[in-house]
Amino acid sequence: MHTVGFGQHDHAACVGSGLRAAESTCAEHGLRLTKGRRRVLEILLQEHRAMGAYDILSILSDEGYASQPPVVYRALDFLVVNGFVHKIQKLNAYVACSHPGDEHTPVFLICRACETVAETTASLKATLGKAATEMGFDIETTVVEAEGLCPDCKKSRGSGDTV
Repeated sequence: MHTVGFGQHDHAACVGSGLRAAESTCAEHGLRLTKGRRRVLEILLQEHRAMGAYDILSILSDEGYASQPPVVYRALDFLVVNGFVHKIQKLNAYVACSHPGDEHTPVFLICRACETVAETTASLKATLGKAATEMGFDIETTVVEAEGLCPDCKKSRGSGDTV
């Protein structure tokens, strides 16, 4: 068991299910999950943390892949557009989707101390969607990020620390 977000889970099952979901979605929609795209997704699934493009590039370079930033950015763009990876705006970093294959509007909890990111199952889609509809607005993308302290950092700092 490994920590992901703020809890424990079966890491091997998570990596395998994330890759299977991406492969299935790509096959179903006629998308190409190239060797480079797959490897970037694998890295994010294996690391279970928010990673910048240059962190990913460093790993790819060590493995003998092309060491040009556009290679990583193109792979990340594909993975984000197709819902396999999310960009964490606050950290300018990327995380593998915790719910691949599910249509959802992710909500992220970001620890301000250790920068651990947890993707929640909470959704503001219904509330936000209703408000947007009432205003005649069509939502195209939504990113919700909440910053605070994770349980470990909160415990190490004492329970009196607040955001």
